[in-house]
Formats: sequence, C-alpha cells, structure tokens
Amino acid sequence: MTDLKKPVLVTGASGNLGRMLAAALSARGYRLRLTDIKAFPDDLPAGAEFVTTDLGDEAAMLRIADDCQAILHFGGVSVDRPFEEVMDPNIRGLYHIYEAARRAGARVLFASSNHSIGFHSRPGPGEPKLDAPGSFRPDSFYGLSKAYGELMGRLYWDKHGVENLNVRIGSCFPEPVDARMLATWLSFDDLARLCIAFLEAPKVGHAVVWGASNNPATYWGADHRARIGWEPLDSSEAFRAKVEKLLSGNPVAERYQGGAYCANDYSRASPSPRDAFALD
Repeated sequence: MTDLKKPVLVTGASGNLGRMLAAALSARGYRLRLTDIKAFPDDLPAGAEFVTTDLGDEAAMLRIADDCQAILHFGGVSVDRPFEEVMDPNIRGLYHIYEAARRAGARVLFASSNHSIGFHSRPGPGEPKLDAPGSFRPDSFYGLSKAYGELMGRLYWDKHGVENLNVRIGSCFPEPVDARMLATWLSFDDLARLCIAFLEAPKVGHAVVWGASNNPATYWGADHRARIGWEPLDSSEAFRAKVEKLLSGNPVAERYQGGAYCANDYSRASPSPRDAFALD
C-alpha cells in the first residue's frame, strides 16, 4: 500500500512510542503528520510536521487526517485510570479516528493492549497459549476501552471497508523491568518493524497481532502477523538473569496476564474461573 507521497498520521506523537516511531518512519522515507495534545519535545524528524490536536475535537481530527494514507493511533489515555478520564479520549476520540480514516480512505493501526485480555490466567507449563481472536477479558476501564477500540475496527471494516490492524501491545520498553515482561516485552525495534510492515502490506483487512517480541515465555499464541509479513527479531531472554526474580508479590497480579492492572481495586473473595462463563 505504501505511497511515500501521502502522509502517515501518528497520534500520541509526543509520547515515548510516538517519538520513537516518528524517527524510525522518517528514516524510512515517510512523510509524517504528527499530533498530540502536548507539544512535540524533540526536533522534528525530516519530512514531518506537528499539529497540536485534541482527540475529542472531531473537526480538527478530520482536517488533520485529510489525504493521509494511514493512521497510526497511539493517542489517548495509556494507563489504568478512572472511567471518566478514559471515556473521552479512548471512546469518543477513537470514533473520531475511524471517521477520519473512513473519509480519507486510510487504514488504521490501533495501539490496543494486553489489558483487553488481562483477566485470562497465565498459562502453566504445557498449557495452551491464548490465541488472539475472540479472547476479550479486560482488566480495567483502560483495558475495556481497548476492547471497544478493536470492536470499532471490526465495525468499520464490515460496514465501510476500513482496513485496520489491532496491536495488543504487551510491555513496550527499552528492556524488560520485571519477571512478567519476560512474557510480554516488545522491543522498540520490533514495534517499529511491525508498523512498517503494516504500512507496506498489500492488504490488511481486520486483523489482530500480539505486540510482543520473540519471547519463549510468552502467554500468547496464534494471531494474524503472517498477513503483514511481520516476525519479531528481539527476545526478552537476553534479560532473564536480570529480571526473573523481580515478582510483584501480589497473588492476583501474579495469577493473571494483565498483572498489576488486575489487582487494582480488586474486590473478589476468590479468583475468577479460567472459563469466563463458568460458575464459581
């Protein structure tokens, strides 16, 4: 699909991931239109422009996405926050992104999250990994907003033909910082390669990819990565000795894939069952 003459819109561009992607995509020769509610803190990469925009401003989002070939949507609330803080940027704001994509004829990469499936139990030795399709089990209002975002993509693909890739990001940091990230870590370089593969894939349709590097300890199984020709090259194993003993000490956080987000405000007297529809 790549058309280097048409810009790629990156939302959330002033955050750590947005800044990294701006540099990587610029080096690849893409024209970039960067936006965030906060000012861009670095020098702009070659071929990039920055516009301060609020995701809640529909008219502004429609203007900024006009003539773009793709939207890499990393904007919005990116951590566990109360519902009222999540609702406007992550619910209404995402609608504005998809309406802008529909009108511009653009495809969308949605930065989803492992927290959309966080209340799945971690697999034990020999147990099957979690496959991507149909596996929502959010662990927070933030995770719930990501499940909503993936379903928004499903709707816009079925109703309007808007291609979209939902990347369930695990833990995207320069390196793992605790034992859980041996399963969930996504390197910056692997994320950049994933975004480039998305932009350059001939067809995407509606797809879900686990946003994790090539980690032997992963919780996750099948997804649609072959559709865009992406395979992660990095691995958390290089950091195992450094982090494998760094556990949370919280039994709820250690039981579920979403970690600490599952433990926040947790009030059950006993753990929820592995089967989301089972009786206690």
